[in-house]
Amino acid sequence: MILRLKHLRVDPITESRKISNFFWAFIVFLGSLGLLLVAISSYIGMDFLFLPEEISDFSFIPDYIDFPFIPQGATMSFYGIEGLFISFYLWCTILWDVGSGYDIFDKKERMVCFFRWGFPGKNRRIILRVPMKEIQSIRIIKGVKEGGILTRTLTYYSMVYMETIEQGFIPLTRIEDNLTPPEIAQKAGELAIFLGVPLLY
Repeated sequence: MILRLKHLRVDPITESRKISNFFWAFIVFLGSLGLLLVAISSYIGMDFLFLPEEISDFSFIPDYIDFPFIPQGATMSFYGIEGLFISFYLWCTILWDVGSGYDIFDKKERMVCFFRWGFPGKNRRIILRVPMKEIQSIRIIKGVKEGGILTRTLTYYSMVYMETIEQGFIPLTRIEDNLTPPEIAQKAGELAIFLGVPLLY
């Protein structure tokens, strides 16, 4: 939720704690856990395929699947362990809320502050301050993103940037935000009016 006051505007940034990130972290965890269970079953020589009698009576379904530990089981265990590490990384980024923060536009202090949370450590808090006198304009820059390797589809997107003297172009939106062109134009227009700078395309 954006906070709008007469002399202050705060735009919250949500990065790690999205529904899609929770979904993929959970899926990766379940998938890697399944691979490890198959590898363990292969190592101890246990049949990991449990089917009801009604299904196992079909002639095309084998009663037992020969799944040797070398090389199939070892490969499964490798990918399972790797998947657990990836899942652990995803859950840690969600827990620490890495990448989230807020953008503060303070006309009273004549300062724009970008705050982001990083990984735990010395640089946990990432802060960038830009004096308003250095802001030259708000720009909407269009780009093209190639979709897939096989389809070669092109996706057109727009991003809002803040043009400054010292820092150059600072992005205020991302492609992952999935903002529609009217939402992009509204955000850029509101910021240009609030900061008193021109809006350029």
